[in-house]
Amino acid sequence: MALTKVSTGVVDMSGNTGGLVIAKGNGTNEQPTCNPPTTNNLGSIRENTDSGVNKVEVCTSTGWRFLEEVGPTSIPLTVEYLVVAGGGAGGNGMGAGGGAGGLIHNYGGTPLTLNTGNPYTVTIGNGAIGSTSNFTVNGSNSVFDNLTAIGGGGGSSLQMQRNGGSTTGADGGSGGGSGASDPGSYSGGAALQPSSSSGGFGNAGGDQNGSQGTYPGAGGGGAGAAGQSAPSDSGIDGGDGGVGIQIDIDGNNYYWAAGGGGNGHGSGKTGGNGGLGGGGAGSNYSGAFGLGGGTAINNGSNGSTGPSQPGGNAGVNTGSGGGGAAWEFGSGGNGGSGIVILRYPIAYAITFQTGVGFYSSTANLLATSEKVTTITAGSGTITFALTP
Repeated sequence: MALTKVSTGVVDMSGNTGGLVIAKGNGTNEQPTCNPPTTNNLGSIRENTDSGVNKVEVCTSTGWRFLEEVGPTSIPLTVEYLVVAGGGAGGNGMGAGGGAGGLIHNYGGTPLTLNTGNPYTVTIGNGAIGSTSNFTVNGSNSVFDNLTAIGGGGGSSLQMQRNGGSTTGADGGSGGGSGASDPGSYSGGAALQPSSSSGGFGNAGGDQNGSQGTYPGAGGGGAGAAGQSAPSDSGIDGGDGGVGIQIDIDGNNYYWAAGGGGNGHGSGKTGGNGGLGGGGAGSNYSGAFGLGGGTAINNGSNGSTGPSQPGGNAGVNTGSGGGGAAWEFGSGGNGGSGIVILRYPIAYAITFQTGVGFYSSTANLLATSEKVTTITAGSGTITFALTP
């Protein structure tokens, strides 16, 4: 049986025991032609007769490819990532907002090209736990491969100053805000993430100007903006936490890594709002509390009204900062734990090789033939492999 040309339909050769003779060609004598994107021969096959080749080829959108390379083994392992560290805690009695954990991502940019079978380190940083103790509390680092997101800086407080400490916010991925103060001007914590070897996003915490004996707290820094500084008047709203960054790596268009709001002080005044992306809100001794930051995988908590009320907690796995506590002995709000999200071709799968406490979920994005694995807890190594 000789097969000369097929334009449409199916040729039934199931009863034929002979071989199928296909077109032959080489670099100088193409049979048929394959000149994407103008060619009409996509999907055509031929035998390449170049000396030392003699392999079957398929016409693809990138030209002739050997048939053995067209299957899953030809799909490169390219990975987009989002790495967010744990957020800092808000300050205790009359406290400032905690700073967001540092954020690193390449979504929409140049993906990493990785190798199957190689172990890659993953660590999810813990959010800082708020305390009534008179010291700032930073979040923990998150890691993917050689990328490190730095834990957020803790917010400071008036109680810290009155017990021999400083009301300067702690340095971190994003800096913690400066807490309420007796007369004196203090700075928010510095952002360490942008200047790190891993690069990324972070901003400073808000400043405090206590020249008139003011008692609000400044907002913690977020990945998208610095924390709002506390005004210099007595009886004032708390500073809002810095906004996070909106990154649609998982198809949900969430904001990540926001700052916590500072405490407010005074009737008719308001605690600072948590930054958009899960920041915890500031509380207030006698006035209105701030509102937790939304549009996040888990939204931040509102603050509270009343003496010694704790600051609002940041949303879990947002990497956002906690809210500042009310006067007098309130505990700062907890920082949000970190997260690592990986987006890669659907032909691959992740295996958790070694480590402790991994918790993850994987979703298929069929429209783009990709997978998204979201890792929310644990530390150890992972590998990639082609799925059967």
